[in-house]
Amino acid sequence: DHHFVVSKGLQGKSTVSEMFKARGANVIDADEVARDIVAPDQPAFNEIAERFPDVIVRDEKGRSKLDRAALGGRIFKNPEDRAALNAITHPRVREAVIHEMNVLENQGVKLVIYDVPLLIENGLHEGMNGVILVTAPLEVQRERLMRRNGFTEEQANARIAAQLPLEQKRKFATWVIDNAGAFKETEAQVDQVWQQLLQDALKH
Repeated sequence: DHHFVVSKGLQGKSTVSEMFKARGANVIDADEVARDIVAPDQPAFNEIAERFPDVIVRDEKGRSKLDRAALGGRIFKNPEDRAALNAITHPRVREAVIHEMNVLENQGVKLVIYDVPLLIENGLHEGMNGVILVTAPLEVQRERLMRRNGFTEEQANARIAAQLPLEQKRKFATWVIDNAGAFKETEAQVDQVWQQLLQDALKH
C-alpha cells in the first residue's frame, strides 16, 4: 500500500516517469487511464458528448471521437466547464486506478508510482505516502508546452495558470526533482529518489 506520486504535467514529468520505469518502477499513468475511460465505447464518452457536443468529431470512417485538444483548450479557459468534466471523469479514473493498484498489490508489488497531473490542485496528494514534485522555471514550462503541444503563448499561459504556483506546491512535496537542466542531471536526481523509495518499501 505504498503509493508515491509524480507531479506535475507541465515540467517534464513524463520524462521523469519514463526514468523511473527504466529502473523497474511500476507506474500508473493517470493520463493513460483517462484516455481509456473516455473512449467512444465507454459511458463517460456519452456524458461528455452530451455536455460538450462541440468537441465530438468524426473520423475518416464516420465514427464519433473526442477532439481532446479542443476539449483541453475549453476547460482550461472556463472553470465551470473544467469542473463539469472533472465530475464526469475523476470518479471513473479514481476507480480504475484503485483497481490497478489492487491488482499490483495482489501480485506482491509494494511500491507503485502514480503519474498524475494537477495532483495537489485536486487534493489527490492526501491519500499518498509521498509526493515527487518535478519542477522547471515558468519560461521552460511555457516553451515545452508550445513546442510539444503546438500551443500559442496565450494557450500555454492559460494552462500554467490552472496550476498552483510551484512555491506553494513545494510545501506538499516529499522530494523535488529539478528538470530544468541536462538529462543526466535529472537522471541523477531520479536515482537518488528511487533508492530512497526502494529503501522505504523494504521497511514495510
